[in-house]
Amino acid sequence: MLKVVIPMAVLLIIVLCKKIPVIGGKINVALVVTGALTLLLGGLYNPGQWVAAWIDGLDRLSWIIALSIAGSLFAEISIRLGTIDTIIGALTAKFGRHPRMLIICILFALTLAGSLLGDAIAASTVIGMLTIGILVSMNMSYEKISAIIVMGACVGSIMPPMTQALALASSLVGTPADPVINLGYVTVSISFIVVAIYSAFFLVHKDNVPGANPEVQIRFADQSASSILRANWKSLIPLLFLIVVVLLRTVEIPYLSVDLGPSILQSIRFLTLEDGTVLSLYDLLSGMSIVNGLTNGIVLSILCAIAVAFFFPVINKNAANICKESFSKVKMTVVLQICCAFMLGSFYAAGSVDAVSEFAQGLNGNVLKIGGAAAMILLGMLTGSQSTTQNVVFSFFGPALVAFGVNPTYAAVAGAHLATAGQGLPPADLTTFVVVGIVASQFGKKVDPLKSMFYSMPMCICMMLVGLFFLYI
Repeated sequence: MLKVVIPMAVLLIIVLCKKIPVIGGKINVALVVTGALTLLLGGLYNPGQWVAAWIDGLDRLSWIIALSIAGSLFAEISIRLGTIDTIIGALTAKFGRHPRMLIICILFALTLAGSLLGDAIAASTVIGMLTIGILVSMNMSYEKISAIIVMGACVGSIMPPMTQALALASSLVGTPADPVINLGYVTVSISFIVVAIYSAFFLVHKDNVPGANPEVQIRFADQSASSILRANWKSLIPLLFLIVVVLLRTVEIPYLSVDLGPSILQSIRFLTLEDGTVLSLYDLLSGMSIVNGLTNGIVLSILCAIAVAFFFPVINKNAANICKESFSKVKMTVVLQICCAFMLGSFYAAGSVDAVSEFAQGLNGNVLKIGGAAAMILLGMLTGSQSTTQNVVFSFFGPALVAFGVNPTYAAVAGAHLATAGQGLPPADLTTFVVVGIVASQFGKKVDPLKSMFYSMPMCICMMLVGLFFLYI
């Protein structure tokens, strides 16, 4: 475990100690140094192995990088169409005098998005971008804004009925998913209430009203919510189309359910082999390292919505400028993700992920519960993904719990919540790094990712307590 603990300690020192010459406080440098140290401690000295680790990390994060670029383009289009102004204006008109209620509404929107998209990073990238403006206008710190987006998206990523986390946990312990999901309605609702109360009373103050920050202008400030929506409903068409596309790919509706993006690419014939096999454009892209991130269902859903937006003259006539602006805003985020990819690839190449798994495997009894829970939370923090955590750790931790007499349904609930608890924890949460990069790039400000992680810790603690509760009842 030393090859996990030492690099994490170094990462923490570089991020916290800003007085360190040259590298102090620079998160990109910290990620690269952490990855390099991990490889050295893992006995990997060949430069070729380092490049291979980086490529592996880029391949693992390729869909996130593609999502950030597509999300930034969609956000820029939403700005040009007035989608964001319409949403912010309507929310401000309805709840402007009640900032705490406004924050709860934003959290609910993020939670709903997380449930639909099934992934915290996806929800925070797509919907988070649409809420940053109104949060900044409330004169909140950028770290608090990042934490609110992360917490709402993380809670949503486990929220039933479209909950990949609970379904995956159920399959790994071999128990029916329905009882697990039914319990999830209760546990995730409790988590949302805890996050809402914490955010409303500890992150937001009565002075944080929309318009408190004069640097951010809110349009339609003198109109009612209904009049704003009536006059500007066309600006919501691409966003509503995206919601419909996501619903069709996540909710089973007879004769209607379809994953639109992949279906379109699969219908485009690219190559016919000598044996008669037809390769589609989807087959080609999905088989290419790193580029396969473009075939992710969520990314393709956003690209479909972008295609719809290009039917608007204000978009297609300014396409070059829109692309330039969106790419300039997401540049910092992509650089951060590329550095993070090196760290993540290093963890896998040096066996750090296996070390965490072995740590849990060598335990038994009550120690197994605590040690396994710690391993899941640690891996969730390192990867920013509850699905990775479950596949790596819970695949053996879950059956071991059942073997020790834990109810399979309770074990599945615990596994899903413990895996989610790691998302948001300091010092190396991937989800927060992504969101911080987005917030920083949108407004050209420095945002402290570690401080943001500490703000989001109550959500993580709540998820952890729920998981531990179901391990011991």
